[in-house]
Amino acid sequence: MNQNYVTVTQLTKYIKYIIDNDIHLSNIYLKGEISNFKRHTRGHLYFTIKDEYTRINAIMFASSANKLKFEPADGMKVLITGKVSVYEATGAYQIYVSDMIEDGVGNLYVAYEQLKKKLEAEGLFDPKYKKKIPKIPKNIGIITAPTGAAIKDILSTIKRRWPIAKTILFPSLVQGAEASSDIIRNIELTKGYDLDVLIIGRGGGSIEDMWCFNDEGVARAIHNLDVPVISAVGHEIDFTISDFVSDLRAPTPTGAAEMAVPNMSDVLSILSQLEKRAIVGINNVITLKTKKVDSIMDSPIIRNPISIYEIKEQKFDNIFERLLLSQKKIIEKNTYDLNLLENNLKKGISSLFDKNKHDFEKILSKLEVLNPMLTLKRGYSIVKKDNKVIDKVKTLKSGDNITIELQDGKLSAVIK
Repeated sequence: MNQNYVTVTQLTKYIKYIIDNDIHLSNIYLKGEISNFKRHTRGHLYFTIKDEYTRINAIMFASSANKLKFEPADGMKVLITGKVSVYEATGAYQIYVSDMIEDGVGNLYVAYEQLKKKLEAEGLFDPKYKKKIPKIPKNIGIITAPTGAAIKDILSTIKRRWPIAKTILFPSLVQGAEASSDIIRNIELTKGYDLDVLIIGRGGGSIEDMWCFNDEGVARAIHNLDVPVISAVGHEIDFTISDFVSDLRAPTPTGAAEMAVPNMSDVLSILSQLEKRAIVGINNVITLKTKKVDSIMDSPIIRNPISIYEIKEQKFDNIFERLLLSQKKIIEKNTYDLNLLENNLKKGISSLFDKNKHDFEKILSKLEVLNPMLTLKRGYSIVKKDNKVIDKVKTLKSGDNITIELQDGKLSAVIK
């Protein structure tokens, strides 16, 4: 016999391989009824999903089971999302559940996911639009039902933590067909008040009860508010469209109140610490300044302030004496220079006078030689015609009138 036999394990592994690699089985949507439900101590859920003809084993691990918004039970109709695989130990195929909702709310869930994707694509959930919650609000608006646990929890928490805050209730329907429009109306009313923060929410309930907080109009009204909004719808596992579009999501109404206001005891504790730090800082500054003052007071100048005057007075005297001495030296030097200049000037003038006198006498001697009067004194005469000196006979002719100048006078004559 040449047949190739395989082991049970090999066959099981092969079947598991085939199923795990089938894209139709890797993400399957299944509806049916729960039976044989069991919650393990570790949080895993084991149950069977059946219809009127057959059944399949199912397991939901604790990481997914903790996200459920309802408590599964036998006989409950559910819609399941998961993958099909083989449990090798038994060779049985089973579905590994990743998500599960009650059948009957399936249409709401689809509508929720569609609206969520639409608003997210428009950017209404973008963190850049999120407004900061003020640390110390004065006026807090609350949109919720006027009765019930939610408003009581919010008011009692605010009063306990920050009693000086003023709360303004905008009573609203929070479930039913008219709830969405009533919430939108109250959101618009808040615009007429000077609010620092607004809490919108209600207590827990079914998805149908909280459906008004998945309304598109409510989401857009929240997004368009200038006041920061804290969403507080249901319990921690409940997520609504209002949670995504609000500036901050609280797990519960009580949590919203805690997020909206500081804790008075914490603030007082911080203020007390700051006061202590301030006192220590002030005391350190006072100590430092006191040491500086003591150091200044111990200085010789402060202990004997007259010494400052005496030192300055002595310096002034020294400067004054130096000035007088310097002035005296300057006067003496200038006097000497003036005397020297005077003597040099006198000598220069005398020498210049003697030289000029000698030159004048020489010129005078020369002029004396040239003086015609001296010539007349020696017996000579000067002949002039028409007041011009005649030095040659040929310049005269018969009949010319001439003048003859002698030492003691003049004579007139006519040439023949």
